[in-house]
Amino acid sequence: MNIIRMTGGLGNQMFQYALYLKLKEMGREVKFDDVTEYAGRENARPIMLWCFGIDYERATGKELNTITDGFMRPVDRIRRKLFGRKSLEYQENGCNFDPVVLQKEPAYLTGYFQSEKYFADMKDKVRNAFTFTDRVYKILKQDGFGPVLDQIESCESVSVHFRRGDYVSGSAIYGGNCTDAYYRKAIEEIRKIHPDATFFLFSNDAPYVKEWVQRFYPGDPAFFVIEGSGEEKGYLDLLLMSSCRHQIVANSSFSWWGAYLDAFPEKMVFAPARWFNNQDCQDIYTENMIRIDAEGNLEDE
Repeated sequence: MNIIRMTGGLGNQMFQYALYLKLKEMGREVKFDDVTEYAGRENARPIMLWCFGIDYERATGKELNTITDGFMRPVDRIRRKLFGRKSLEYQENGCNFDPVVLQKEPAYLTGYFQSEKYFADMKDKVRNAFTFTDRVYKILKQDGFGPVLDQIESCESVSVHFRRGDYVSGSAIYGGNCTDAYYRKAIEEIRKIHPDATFFLFSNDAPYVKEWVQRFYPGDPAFFVIEGSGEEKGYLDLLLMSSCRHQIVANSSFSWWGAYLDAFPEKMVFAPARWFNNQDCQDIYTENMIRIDAEGNLEDE
């Protein structure tokens, strides 16, 4: 048996579920640990895979303790003290594709698995799994986003994602990549091909994005800041983002999936040339991504 430890927000959960599907495709028995990172934690992110109608097999407490050598019985405590822990946990090696993840069995798999390479041979199946349910569309309309979706689907729409919040406090790792120059260059490149493009800006910090638009594109009617969904309904933003024709992504798994689920055949996808500051994450990029560095230069220039 393999158990995948679920962690993080919706974008991370989707990568972990894609690995789950891949291991299932390989004939493995796979279950999720969706308790350790979430149950009883004050700042735990909501588990949102339900928005795709997804269910999955959950590991029992006994199965978790068996695979991680976590039983608290006196005999187990004494044995661990004398001989060490015999956990089958395997931590993904770095942020690039780690083939060992697909080879380990049995294993307790921990990591983010943020690369299409884990499921490239079944990407259509993965995309189909991430189909929003009728319930989500109903919530979208109830919350007043129906006209936004209609507008997105009727124009040369571009999703622009600004990741703030924890990325600001963790700037040593995440900062300095999605700069003003990055976003402005991506917008410039899209306007070269699509001068009639309309830009829909998504963020967990709408006031900042509003100020950003006023600073660089004052009075420009092509920019719309989308706000009001909140953390608990982040799936609404993902639905709207993925419905756009083109994508300007942040160094975030959330906007990565927005771009990946975008079904427009001629989509343009722009991504920061450097994903994280502390790791060289080359395998997170898909073939169609156009990379722009922090100074606003196309990577191939």
